Amino acid sequence: MGSHPPIPTRVVLLCGPSGSGKSLLAADSGLPVLRLDDFYKEGTDPTLPQVEGSSDIDWDHPQSWDADIAVAAIEELCRTGRTTIPVYDISLSARTGAEALHIERTPLFIAEGIFAAEIVERCRELGILADALCLSRGPLTTFRRRFLRDLREGRKSVPFLLRRGWRLMRSERSIVARQSALGAHPCDKAEALGRLAAAAAGRCTAPA
Repeated sequence: MGSHPPIPTRVVLLCGPSGSGKSLLAADSGLPVLRLDDFYKEGTDPTLPQVEGSSDIDWDHPQSWDADIAVAAIEELCRTGRTTIPVYDISLSARTGAEALHIERTPLFIAEGIFAAEIVERCRELGILADALCLSRGPLTTFRRRFLRDLREGRKSVPFLLRRGWRLMRSERSIVARQSALGAHPCDKAEALGRLAAAAAGRCTAPA
């Protein structure tokens, strides 16, 4: 029996404000998922940015995240169907290990996280971008979802979560605008699922 050529694999980058429902949407899609939050820098990294006028680390700033390692993992998944990714504990602000991710011969997978828009252009240049989506639900809804999730998961202290939540709620519209300017299409859950289905069927082209 002859061997079949490898199935070309592409990625849908899914971004949006923290708490907008990216992880749930990715799970509902039925596609393999790469969690981009696992590529955060460790809390001891001297390059971590701080919130202006505060001693808090700004975990919502792109410089708190390692884009180079994330892009390398995405490219390897598209090329080979497998890669090794860090395991990151947000409550500890540290990488606690590594694990293998296998997506095998699937033609499409999702890479989701608040910084996904930062790598839209790089993935487009590599020829591996199927689509880029920015999920938005509105500042109040996102604030409530984010706070309850972070509290339930014990991600950070309550005072930190409240300070961060208030700051992000006030800046949510500018966050969505920036991610859109970087090439991610702003949409709600229903439209996002429709575009994912189109990408899986090969009917959707990456945004220009």
